[in-house]
Amino acid sequence: MSTSQGHPQRWLILGVICLAQLTVLLDNTVLNVAIPSLTHELHAATSDIQWMINAYSLVQSGLLLTAGSAADRYGRKKMLVAGLALFGIGSLVAGLAGSTGQLIAARAGMGVGGALLLTTTLAVAMQIFTPEEQPKAIGIWSAVNALGFAGGPLIGGFVLNHFWWGAIFLINIPVAALGLIAVVALVPESKSPGGDRPDLLGAVLSTIGMASLVFAIISGPSHGWTSLRVLAMAAAAVLVLGAFTWWESRIAEPMLDLHFFRDRRFTGAVAGAVLLMFGMGGAMFLLTQHLQFVLGYGPLEAGLRTAPLALTVVLLNFTGLSAKWYARLGTPVSVALGMVLMAGGLVAIAEVDSGGYAGTLLGLVLIGAGAAVANPAMAHAIMSAIPAEKAGIGAGINGTLAEFGNGLGVAVLGAVLSSSVASGESLSAGLGAGQLVGAVAVLAGAFVAAGLLRRAERVSV
Repeated sequence: MSTSQGHPQRWLILGVICLAQLTVLLDNTVLNVAIPSLTHELHAATSDIQWMINAYSLVQSGLLLTAGSAADRYGRKKMLVAGLALFGIGSLVAGLAGSTGQLIAARAGMGVGGALLLTTTLAVAMQIFTPEEQPKAIGIWSAVNALGFAGGPLIGGFVLNHFWWGAIFLINIPVAALGLIAVVALVPESKSPGGDRPDLLGAVLSTIGMASLVFAIISGPSHGWTSLRVLAMAAAAVLVLGAFTWWESRIAEPMLDLHFFRDRRFTGAVAGAVLLMFGMGGAMFLLTQHLQFVLGYGPLEAGLRTAPLALTVVLLNFTGLSAKWYARLGTPVSVALGMVLMAGGLVAIAEVDSGGYAGTLLGLVLIGAGAAVANPAMAHAIMSAIPAEKAGIGAGINGTLAEFGNGLGVAVLGAVLSSSVASGESLSAGLGAGQLVGAVAVLAGAFVAAGLLRRAERVSV
């Protein structure tokens, strides 16, 4: 349990949980660079490759709320240990897989471990740090997210240049083992004192509903937004999530307390988080195509040229600068400033020096600076608006919003690109149009989130 001074080994513990977090996030993107090897060595069809990639993200995003609730009810340390164990075992099976079916199953198992880790790492950070230190701790946690976001293709490319494809999974095992030892030795146990009964139906409905929603978003670009497959999955998601909402509003001990959404601080941060990730996820999807198809870089070169975004986030958060700005500016202004910087970065990529890398570099630095300020502020707003004993479900909500916003951004901005090219525009013009739509979404998010957060502060005074 945390004390009024914070846990005496809190910074070491933060390092341990951030290492676990980084491994999970890297595996969201690391497989993309191994596609040619997998196609050749496992004789994988296109549909097999899609399931290898999507099994991990679908299971992980579907289970985030359930994993967060389980951490609150049964113990965050227990779930952290379980997550590391499942992730390590799944990585071993994936690395030694001899068929596409084995690899898909292993990736799904890794997704279960990933969901447990993504929710418990943030929840533990909220427990071991004092309120005064939480913004800096969340800033470091957010910086690790950015590193994972950008580092997967780079690490995957490096490993594949020296080893066979299975090595991209086997390198997770020593990290998971080290994390297990450190968690057992260092991390204090914490859980909700109420000992709530498990909400099994809520867990099933949220898992099926979120997985269906993410699957519909993932399938849209390749199968068509009006295809039977996409429409059926979207309809299933709406029905099941509607049933989940109805069920949670009726039971005495819900997995997700819907009263959270009556808090303007919470809803402001939620709105901002979705629109920020909408712009960020969609923009990075377009940017990789811009670097490769318009500027002519190879996959590894393109990955290296996106690195300034993550490096900016890491610099501002690890030095504590973003936490100092947050303390000085407050939540509403920090969120607004960060999202305006991000919108400006998207405009720079779309409009400045479109024939070269200079405009892209400026845009990446602006997006990184904006993310470094806005992301920790919104995560802290979400987590601090939820009772401390519900930290796990708060982290689950935060992770679910990120997955949803990111997927929606890829879907919508990808559709803008497709329609622009279909109407006769060049690929470069279509990519620019998508970036500008993302900028408008992020800017709108800045006004909505900052307005709700400001009103919440006035009410609480």
